[in-house]
Amino acid sequence: MTSPAPTLERAPAPGAASVPDRPRRTSWFAPFWRWHFYAGFLVLPVLAVLAVTGLIYLFRFQVEPLLHADLMRVEPAADGFLMPYAVQQQQVVDRIATDPSLAGATLVSVTEPGDPYSSTRFSLAMPDESTRDVFVDPYDARVLGALNPDSTLSGTAVRLHANLMSGTVGDVVIEVATCWAIVMALTGYYLFVRGWTARRRVLRHARAAAGTPGGGVRLRDATLRQRHAVGGAVVGVALLGMLVSGLPWTGVWGAQAQQLASRGGTSFWSEDHGAVSSPTSTLDESLPHSHARDVPWALGGTERPTSGAGSDTGSEDDERSVANVDTAVLVAAREGLARPLTIALPETDDGVFSVIGYAFHDPTAERTVHVGRFGGEVVSTYGYADYPALAKVVAQGIALHEGRSLGSANMIGSAAMCLLVLFVCVSGPLMWWRRRPKDGTLGAPRARMPLRTTPLLVVALVALGVFLPLFGASLVLVLLADRLLLRRVPALSRWFGVRAA
Repeated sequence: MTSPAPTLERAPAPGAASVPDRPRRTSWFAPFWRWHFYAGFLVLPVLAVLAVTGLIYLFRFQVEPLLHADLMRVEPAADGFLMPYAVQQQQVVDRIATDPSLAGATLVSVTEPGDPYSSTRFSLAMPDESTRDVFVDPYDARVLGALNPDSTLSGTAVRLHANLMSGTVGDVVIEVATCWAIVMALTGYYLFVRGWTARRRVLRHARAAAGTPGGGVRLRDATLRQRHAVGGAVVGVALLGMLVSGLPWTGVWGAQAQQLASRGGTSFWSEDHGAVSSPTSTLDESLPHSHARDVPWALGGTERPTSGAGSDTGSEDDERSVANVDTAVLVAAREGLARPLTIALPETDDGVFSVIGYAFHDPTAERTVHVGRFGGEVVSTYGYADYPALAKVVAQGIALHEGRSLGSANMIGSAAMCLLVLFVCVSGPLMWWRRRPKDGTLGAPRARMPLRTTPLLVVALVALGVFLPLFGASLVLVLLADRLLLRRVPALSRWFGVRAA
């Protein structure tokens, strides 16, 4: 690494009054640019995956029926009469008994059609812990076929979005990338504000020299820089909101924050105080994992109550008193739940029908009614109004994150944000590629954070590291690598642009 050229100081003129030296202002631009540069290299690949998979998930209800029209789309009957769900359920039970590919499956839930052209979906839990969806024509109870929801385009997108389909390792990678994306966004805003005048000047000069040799290249570079800056500034606030609202899903921060919240008497999700027994399962466990999204976020950990014990007299009246899935739907409709409904079926003899009104566009209308399987009575109800304050905040944040809180505007805005994120993910590396050094070095800005002269910055980094533990841990690793490795190996020092020890 070459040393900086020595600066020549002009001697004061004879007889000139001596002027005291002014303290030099600490420049944050180059250090923030360096952090923005490295954070981008760390997180842009993950952000690109999250943006693409998020875009697919946004339009899943439009895309999947096109890809699987033979299973998900039906022609309405002339009279519009729907077969009872109990009849449809029996057809699925018969299919399980005769189809070797469904051997050992357990029927766990049914989701009613969302419109006259949609089929009824029955969700199964398989012995190998995978899931299957069986689709039934609601007008004639004919089984249309089965599908592994994890193998669909949107199912694959969901699994990539959750943990890169890599379990705990992928979950940690996404959480670390999320933390550093926050750093990238914050440093990006600083660079946007401080560098606005310089970028405009460079763009103006590039336009003036567009007709000269090499002027076209300069103009394209200057235009790309400006568009990257403006695009990043537009998407930055929304990106920060998406990143923060996605943290409750993470395995480290989400789990630790939930524990702290529980100790403080609140929760990220609800506890159904209407549960009058000691249930053995929760709503998200009773549905196939790929359909956990059918359970409102705050209700995901809700304990399921049980039905009251039925009479053991064996009389004919007792037989008639046993409720079924149609009873549960009627009771839920009477209670005013949002449609379409998902009904989690009883798992045991004393189980309940848990009817879930997801309220897609209105989290405040989320509500679940537990219906007894013997008399069809309402065992308990629980909804948004009963959530702890923190669960209400998280429910609203998740709805915004999924593009469903403000109707079409939220969905369109989320889609636009995904596209802008993809633009930033492409334009950033493209700018580096066009301006990369020809000597084989990385070309990162050569500057160090002025931590010794700005204690407030140290406090901010420590606070962020404590609030985001994986960021704090990764930051320590980065600083140790910089001090113990990069600065002690000449080849690495030169390539990364750091001062050798």
